[in-house]
Amino acid sequence: MRKILAILTIGFVLFVSCSREDDPIDRGYVVNPITNKQATGSSSNDLLSDKKFTSMVIEVVYVTGFEPSTAAINNFVSFITARTYKPNGITVQKRAIPSPGKATFTVTEIAEIEKANRTKYNTADQIAVWVLFVDGKSSVDTSTSVVLGQAYWNTSFVIYEKTVQGLSDSPLEPNRTLIETTVITHEFGHILGLVNLGATMQTNHEDTSHPKHCNASTCLMYWESESGKNFSNMGSTAPQLDAQCLADLRAKGGR
Repeated sequence: MRKILAILTIGFVLFVSCSREDDPIDRGYVVNPITNKQATGSSSNDLLSDKKFTSMVIEVVYVTGFEPSTAAINNFVSFITARTYKPNGITVQKRAIPSPGKATFTVTEIAEIEKANRTKYNTADQIAVWVLFVDGKSSVDTSTSVVLGQAYWNTSFVIYEKTVQGLSDSPLEPNRTLIETTVITHEFGHILGLVNLGATMQTNHEDTSHPKHCNASTCLMYWESESGKNFSNMGSTAPQLDAQCLADLRAKGGR
């Protein structure tokens, strides 16, 4: 059992190192004229409220053979619905693309894949979100830690689905849908402006040791999200946003 818990810890401890990679690419694209290529968190109010955008389209693109589970995408939509005001609905458009043929990816390379394949951008009253599921690992993975997802623009994030699949669904490993749900909603939390990325903190709850993450260990936005031990006791329920993160989203226009 100790060996299994160690595998789970490696799988979850550093997927939230996403923000290490967020900052450089954000700074590079802050002044990009394309509205969907701005800094992570800068579209917080647009995503949360119906002030400008009354609907949302989510473009889910995956490398063939690395499709996320239907249940995880449904959980993602439920998460968005619970936190945002989009009276004209949330739509998911899902499709496959060929493999880029790489074993590892930098965030810059992920952004290039998006530029070549993204078809949905903001319109007058609909905001567009891009999520990519790739068949490789993050370039910053080490022998003791892995990255499962990264948010890198205001409406864009990536899930390293090959790593997710390698850590799930074998005997004594966690359920893949649970991992996918946790990582997807965590990364979307950054897109929504958490923590201290675009949704102003109502109380000071940013983890100073792990910036842009919540200091509450049970929160979805905690830097570890879940350790192997905690995950094993969680059953089929993904972590939720704590009261501090919820207050930030409500103050920014969300539910």
